[in-house]
Parts: sequence; structure tokens; C-alpha cells
Amino acid sequence: MAKPNSADGRTRSSVQIFIVVGLCCFFYILGAWQRSGFGKGDSIALEITKNGVDCNSVPSLSFDSHHSGEAGTIDESDSEPKVFEPCNSKYTDYTPCQDQRRAMTFPRDNMIYRERHCAPEEEKLHCMIPAPKGYVTPFPWPKSRDYVPYANAPYKSLTVEKAIQNWIQYEGNVFRFPGGGTQFPQGADKYIDQLASVIPIKNGTVRTALDTGCGVASWGAYLWSRGVIAMSFAPRDSHEAQVQFALERGVPAVIGVLGTIKLPYPSRAFDMAHCSRCLIPWGANDGMYLMEVDRVLRSGGYWVLSGPPINWKNNYKSWQRPKEELQEEQSKIEEIAKLLCWEKKSEKGEIAIWQKSLNADSCRSRQDDSQATFCKSTEVDDVWYKKMEACITPYPEVAVGELKAFPDRLYAIPPRIASGSVPGVSVEAYQDDNKKWKKHVNAYKRINKLIDSGRYRNIMDMNAGLGSFAAAIQSPKLWVMNVVPTIAEKRTLGVIYERGLIGIYHNWCEAFSTYPRTYDLIHAPGVFSLYKDKCNAEDILLEMDRILRPEGAVIFRDEVDALIMVKQIVGGMRWDTKMVDHEDGPLVPEKILVAVKQYWVAGGNTTSSQ
Repeated sequence: MAKPNSADGRTRSSVQIFIVVGLCCFFYILGAWQRSGFGKGDSIALEITKNGVDCNSVPSLSFDSHHSGEAGTIDESDSEPKVFEPCNSKYTDYTPCQDQRRAMTFPRDNMIYRERHCAPEEEKLHCMIPAPKGYVTPFPWPKSRDYVPYANAPYKSLTVEKAIQNWIQYEGNVFRFPGGGTQFPQGADKYIDQLASVIPIKNGTVRTALDTGCGVASWGAYLWSRGVIAMSFAPRDSHEAQVQFALERGVPAVIGVLGTIKLPYPSRAFDMAHCSRCLIPWGANDGMYLMEVDRVLRSGGYWVLSGPPINWKNNYKSWQRPKEELQEEQSKIEEIAKLLCWEKKSEKGEIAIWQKSLNADSCRSRQDDSQATFCKSTEVDDVWYKKMEACITPYPEVAVGELKAFPDRLYAIPPRIASGSVPGVSVEAYQDDNKKWKKHVNAYKRINKLIDSGRYRNIMDMNAGLGSFAAAIQSPKLWVMNVVPTIAEKRTLGVIYERGLIGIYHNWCEAFSTYPRTYDLIHAPGVFSLYKDKCNAEDILLEMDRILRPEGAVIFRDEVDALIMVKQIVGGMRWDTKMVDHEDGPLVPEKILVAVKQYWVAGGNTTSSQ
């Protein structure tokens, strides 16, 4: 008899899974019947009718947060999975591509050492990053905006260094964030009120914001109640744990820096960009950093600069800097802003606000300016590890429409789709995608009742497409980091921003630019089919484990063969899993695998108590 090939084996395994998953509801009912002690069919029917058993539910998988270390039962497998051991406790805050020791081997010029420098294959950790002892689930939003458990990020240096600026205070077993900042010691709310007197923040016109050098992201935290979602970033540990604190608070943030590499965002993404004493030399390198802000700022968007050198005449003594130096710095900024066709709308106190031109026609004088060098790249969104250039990103050749105010823009036809700027995505395809993900999200909510309960604040979509998952799950209780893989067939991140959502480009063969334990729920649709034969699936899953909080949840949606592989690997990672049918039934080859990461901390190989 001929030996079957591997394709035949995969086919058989797929059929077996279809049968097993398709019968899951039957065995659940049968198990309930056997445990109940009844032996009559009408008793089963009565119980089903009374309790409304849902065949897409996962009754033995606990999504609840226990804090005390309780864990659900671990699924048994036919074959023993590879067991991944905990890393040493010194790695509790390990960020692989921003590792401090590796960073110090790179040049300090232009912040190169603060950029992404990922470990080569032979140096990667193949262990699980532990949580620190005493780790607890963060407070739900909005309490988390103001309070973070000390055990989750036990670093006090900022409480001393920034004591008079109201960044952070240590109070017993928690940190308190009064909402202050270097430029707004009286509180972020009053500071934002000043901005709102010039910028239309209240009416939904400004929805997405970029905060450069964010500190602990109080600006972004307080913008949330005004309907603005900010993408905050700061370098790894310029101030200890600043981005970690931001994410513990439930504020969108990533580790990042304006150095020599383009920001991982599409062109014309943000309605507003902001720097509050962010220590970025805006006039340096022929205005390259301001030109990068111009690239990611949408037409008509606003740029806010507060702190040095603004109003240097009245502040040079308190800043302890020569007035000639500050004057030259502001002059350079003004010259570059003029070259970019930014109109200064306001300068009051230490706050200056500029507005970007709406289109090329409103800036005809720049066309004849000998100093205006335009970027030659035809693909302005090809930014992953691409060098930043001192050139101006031209306005798109295809005219784009106006954005609606939020929340209307969430489901309005994005201008990039209406203009045909995303090849292969028609208006009809966009609308169909929205319908599909509304159905998927409704199925997720039946599987996991905690979605939109306030339990999950920081959510990630690892393969976001058009952002329809994030739109369907949209709630004031949560936010979604929409990741568009660099190897995705279409660059759709610009569409996501036009919907009033936020996101980032990333290659999942590398670590994400965040601290461990920063996401409550991870959505992974088609990720392992996309990255098949591109890199090691173990590395992707270990990275997911690193950034997922203890007792956080994962939803995989993929072809059954990919999920069988995932289920086998995570069997050695202290994750509890269940396979669930597609909402359209067991014959659909796409399945859902749901998982919960067990609670465990440094210093123990078993589940640990608080």
C-alpha cells in the first residue's frame, strides 16, 4: 500500500477536527446529562430550553480575573506539547527590540540607539516572560486613568524626579496620576481647554492625535473623555517606565522615538500632533522631524508645540538657556513651518499652534521655493525601517474627500476607498467587510461575555485589515491597537485612521514595541496563515504571551490546520484553550480558537497567589 502524503494527512486531520468541533455541543449536552443524574431525553430537552445552551459557548473556559491564582482546567492533548519554561525574573519588563544593553552598543547620534534593534535569531529568548510578584489585574477604566497598582510597575524614580510637576505620586500600594505634566502642572484638563479655544476638539472634527515624547501620557488620558484618541510614544526608559505606566493606565502608547527611521504610521493619519517639552530638536537636520510630522498629519490638521523655545523672551532665564540659542531655535521652526505651508493660528504663553494647508492649491508659493525639496518615493506609506528624509511629502495626486466628524466617520465611506486609492477595495467590499465583522463580533460576545464589560481595556487586532473588527467593538470602555502587518497584501492603515481609529505597521516576525503585559485581549485573525513559512510560529506565540496580561484572552480565527498547530504549541505555554465552530456552522473551514493565559508570577513554576 502506498504511504499517504502529508497533504492527505492534513486533510484527514482537518476532517477529524470538523467532526470533533461540530459535535462539541452534543458532547457538552451529553456531559451535562451524565453529571445531572437524569436519564430521560425529555429532561435534556427541558434543560436546554430552560438554560438556552449556545453551541458556540465555551462553558469550561474561565475568562474571569481571579487575582489569587486560580486557573481553569488545562485541555488534555493526544501528544505531549513542548513545554516553555519561565524566563529569569530579571526579564519581567523585557522589551526585545528596545533592550537597554543592546541599545548602548549603537551610536547616540540622532537617537539611533533608542530605535528598534531586535535580537538576532541565536539571541532570542525561548522562554515565557514572568509577571512580577504581586501582579494584579489593573483597575477598570476610568479609575485606571488615575491609579495603577504599584506591584505592576514597581518603579518610584518618577515620583521624585517629576514630583513638582504632578506627573505621578506614590500612595501606599498604588501610584496616583494627578493629570499633570511638565508643561501643565495645573492639570491636563486646563491645558486641553487652552488648546480647544483654537482647535475644534469638541465637535468630533479632531479625532486622532499623535503625542510625541508623551511621558506618562496624561495628555492622551484626558483627551479620551473629549472623544479624541491619542497615539502616544516615548523612548524606552528615558524616564523610567513612562510608556509602561501609560499602558497600565489604559492609554494607547508604544515605545518609539523620532530618530533616523520613519514613524510606523501612514501618511495623512492624524488630525492633531503634539509636543509638550518633548526634547525633540525640531529645527535640526534641515527640518527632517517637522517634515515627518507633516507626512503623518492630515490636510488641515494641527500641530501643537508647548515649551521651549516658545515665548523664549520671557522664559530663557527660568529655562537656564541662552536667549540667542532659543531665538535661533524658534526662528528655524518658523522657517520650516512656512516651507511646509503651515499657518500659525495662535501663540499664547508657551503654546504655539499651527495648521497644515488643506491642499497643494492653497500653497502655490512653495512650488517655486528653491528650498522646497519634495520626496520622490511613490509609496509614501512604505515606512517600515525606511530612512527618514529631509523632504516634503507631496499632497496626493488623487483628490481625497473631507472626513466626517466622529463618530459619523466610523462607518462613513473613507475617502481613500471612495477615491479608489486602495487597489482592490471597492465601496461595496468595504461595506461587506463591515457586515461580516459585526457578525463575527456578535459571535465573540456570545463566546466571551466579558467583552465590553469593562474587563478588557487595551485590545489588539494583530491583522486589522480595514479596521472593521475595531469599529464593531467600538466602546468608550476600550480601545483597539489596529496592527497592519508589513507583509499584508494591502496597505489599509490609512483607511483605519480615516475611520477615526488608530493603528501601526508591524512585522510579526519581530517583537512589538511595547512592555510585557500591556494588552487585555488579543485578536489574531488569519495571522498564522499569513505568516506560514515566513518565520517561526513559536516566536509569534511567545511574543503574544509576552504582551498579554495574566488572565488575558486571545481569539484566533484561522483555517483549521493553522489552529491545530497553534493549539499544540500553546499547550506548553500555560494557556487554556477551546476550539469553537465558525458562527455559520461546523462545515465552514475557518474556525475559532479561544484562549486564556493563566495567572502566574516570577519565582514559581505553578500558579501563584496574590
